[in-house]
Amino acid sequence: MNIIEVHRLSKDYVMGDQVVHALRAIDLTVEPGEFVAIMGPSGSGKSTFMNLIGCLDRPTNGEYLLNGEAVARMNDNALADVRNRYLGFIFQNFNLLPRTSAIKNVELPLMYAGSKNRHEKAKAALELVGLGQRMDHKPSELSGGQQQRVAIARAIVNEPVLLLADEPTGNLDSHTSEEIMAVFQDLNHDGKTVVIVTHEEEIALHCKRIIRFKDGRIMVDEKVKKQTNAREVLQKMPNPDDPPIVVTA
Repeated sequence: MNIIEVHRLSKDYVMGDQVVHALRAIDLTVEPGEFVAIMGPSGSGKSTFMNLIGCLDRPTNGEYLLNGEAVARMNDNALADVRNRYLGFIFQNFNLLPRTSAIKNVELPLMYAGSKNRHEKAKAALELVGLGQRMDHKPSELSGGQQQRVAIARAIVNEPVLLLADEPTGNLDSHTSEEIMAVFQDLNHDGKTVVIVTHEEEIALHCKRIIRFKDGRIMVDEKVKKQTNAREVLQKMPNPDDPPIVVTA
């Protein structure tokens, strides 16, 4: 069974007396365990597509099945339930509660779901992303990369079938971006299905498949011939905490 299956998916927006066709009859499937990059210029439809597959919006026309469930015509309460059961979201700006510890931030989805053993589950998620020693720190006490790891831990704590990441490295330096992509590759290696939006070609090449949008349509859907291994890249990069090398004449 496909994780994502869309047929003739369209989205129109009415702006005054004009109709903007943000998505034009998209057909697409994503299988379990895929790692997909969504790319395209501003206005291409990639953000609209992510909002639709993330159950944050409804299509104008077409069909969308998420893990086998037809969600295109669900009401708000049903969509909220689907998001909580199936989806984990990671955003460019982390969206952490600033006065709350890392572990409390990760516990939030578990609280909404009424889950038991929240502390233990949140701790396990933080340990999985390498933040087991920083659980009691607030976001202001963490680096940007560490904050994004907290956001990833929060996204996976409910064990979703699909991770959706919107420009997850957009606010990060090159070294930290590789660290975050290494986390995504580890999660994908463990079986998680991951879809990310990125405008950076170098980041997209860390994925296994690239889908390029333009004018509301899919223009290219291709397998990555040589996937970039983030951990191999990190081994070759200088550590940003090392003192700079000064070259004298």
